[in-house]
Amino acid sequence: MVQAGGSVAVLFGILRLVPNSCRKLGYSPWRCSTAIRRPMTDLFDFKNRKLRFAVVGHPVMHSKSPQIHEAFARQCNVSLSYEAIALDPIAFEQGVRNLQAGGMAGLNVTLPFKEAAFGLCDEVSERARIANAVNTLTFLGGDQLTGDNTDGIGLVRDLQQNLKISCADAKVLVVGAGGAARGIVQPLLQTGPARLVIANRTASRARELAGSMGSPDRIYSCAIDEVSDSFDLVINATAASLSSEVPALPESVFHSQSHAYDLAYADQPTAFMRWALALGAAQAVDGLGMLVEQAAEAFWIWHRQRPQTAPVISALRSGAR
Repeated sequence: MVQAGGSVAVLFGILRLVPNSCRKLGYSPWRCSTAIRRPMTDLFDFKNRKLRFAVVGHPVMHSKSPQIHEAFARQCNVSLSYEAIALDPIAFEQGVRNLQAGGMAGLNVTLPFKEAAFGLCDEVSERARIANAVNTLTFLGGDQLTGDNTDGIGLVRDLQQNLKISCADAKVLVVGAGGAARGIVQPLLQTGPARLVIANRTASRARELAGSMGSPDRIYSCAIDEVSDSFDLVINATAASLSSEVPALPESVFHSQSHAYDLAYADQPTAFMRWALALGAAQAVDGLGMLVEQAAEAFWIWHRQRPQTAPVISALRSGAR
């Protein structure tokens, strides 16, 4: 029989050893001390461990990503937790590394960090490489980070499958040249538009983005105040809607059959949507559908299960929780 003193010595030996082991796995000592307090049956029941995910941005507390991923998890019987975390723009890398060390399995990345996230990655997908921007981070062992960009496929699926909007042979205008725009341009080109124009407040950024796509016969760039044509599809990829503003586009940008698409979303129509409809656009939609579709692609990357998006979009549109 083991004496009580021996049991205490063994116990304290375990308490000394576990934090160092956890550090090697990327967990913080706090998480280790929390785990050690669990009953022994829970400690070794790895099936019951929830994977932890989050969306990071600045601002980010308005994000519906936690609701979306929790809905997908219920559909697919996946055990996870998902939260929204605001990171300091001047300490983004440190914030990501702290979350990685704290046991996060992956992150979605929103404004204004998508280009910075690309720079943190050890490996990226082809679509992230083309976009030079990342919105989905996966944490691997040994502090390794892989990155992907699901924005473009999310937008195209929303346009084609949910809204029945075809870009084939259409004239498409993308307003903005930041991280949000970078993720959508190449997938839009793959839908076969007759012409795609990138307009940005700083024309040089629009030129750089257009030049990186490798399709000089179908993609053009200009400053926002140089836009002079009307378009079949106008996509607002700027952050203007977050401050209830609209890009400084000419009113002639829309015709009676134009579709206006705002990558931003809100409980009420965005300023860009209201402005487009007032100028005679046939339809104006926000980016909620794209948000759900890109989240479904991220869910696939992390869990290898593809959730149904239509019921989630419907629930969010109706205000269900």
